Amino acid sequence: MKKQNKLFIILFLAPSIFVFVVTFLYPIVRTSLMSLFDVSSISDPVSKWSFSGLNNYIELFRSELFCQSLVNLGKIWLYGGIITMTFALLYAVILNSGIRGKKFWRSVIYLPNIISSVALANMWLQYVYNGQYGLFKKVFSALHIEFLARINWTDVNVLFTSMLIAYCFGCIGYFMLIVLAGIERIPTDIYESATLDGATAWDKFWKITFPLIRNVFRTCIMLWTVTSVNFFVWARMFSRDTSPRTVTPVVYMYDLVFGLSSGGISERSVGRGTAVGVLMTLIVLVVSLLLNKFFKEKEFEY
Repeated sequence: MKKQNKLFIILFLAPSIFVFVVTFLYPIVRTSLMSLFDVSSISDPVSKWSFSGLNNYIELFRSELFCQSLVNLGKIWLYGGIITMTFALLYAVILNSGIRGKKFWRSVIYLPNIISSVALANMWLQYVYNGQYGLFKKVFSALHIEFLARINWTDVNVLFTSMLIAYCFGCIGYFMLIVLAGIERIPTDIYESATLDGATAWDKFWKITFPLIRNVFRTCIMLWTVTSVNFFVWARMFSRDTSPRTVTPVVYMYDLVFGLSSGGISERSVGRGTAVGVLMTLIVLVVSLLLNKFFKEKEFEY
C-alpha cells in the first residue's frame, strides 16, 4: 500500500514539477548564467556565449542612463507608493464607514483597473493632459488656478510627474479592494466598544483599524514593489523623446536585449540586459526580507 501511495503521489506531482522546471526554474537558471556572459542574440546557443564574469554588472553601474533608471524606479516606488497607499486606505475607510451607494463607489474607484494600460495612458496623454482642450486645462481654468492651467503636462520637465499621477490613478482601486477586504474582517463589536469608551474616529483608526490590517498593508507594500519593478507600459507610452526622465530598468533591459533606442540607448547586449533582470529580482528579494524583518506578521484572534 505504501508503494502504491508513493506511486500515486509521484504521478500527481510529476506534471506540476515538470511545468515548474520548464517554465520557471530553467528560465531563472539560464537568465542568471547569461548575465555572466557576452551574448549577441537572445537565441544564441550556449556555445556562442563568451564568459565575462561580473563585467556586465560593472558596465551597468557605469552607465548614467541605468543609474538614472534606478533613481526613477526609486521615485515610482516611494512617491507613487505613498500616494497610492494613502488614497487606497482613505477610500477603504470611507467605504467601510457606512456610506450610501458603497457598491457603486467601489466599482467606480476600481474601474480603471479593468481598462488596458495602453488605453488608459492614451486617455491621459490625449485628453487629460492636452494643452488646448484637456481636462486639467479646463478644470484649473474654471477654478481660476492659472499657474496650474498653464502647465504643459506633456513637457519633458514635468513628464515624469504626469506619468506618476496617471499611473497611481490606475492602481488605487486595486489596493483599495485589498485594504477594504482586510477592514471588513474586523468585527463591528470592537468599534462599538471603543465608541462606548469615548474613542474618536481618529482614535479608532490608529488604535484599531490600522493595527489590525497591518498584515494586509504589508502585503500591499510587497505587491506594490513587484508592480513598480515591472514598470514598463507606462514608461513606454510616456516616452516622447530620448530623454532618460521616464526610462525605468525594465525599459532599459528591453532596449538592451532587443536593440531598440530609449533614452539614447543604441547598443545591443543581451548579457547586460539579463543582468538588469537579475538585479531587479534581487531588489524584490531585499525588500521582501526587510518587510519580514521590520513588519513581522502577527496573528490576531477576534
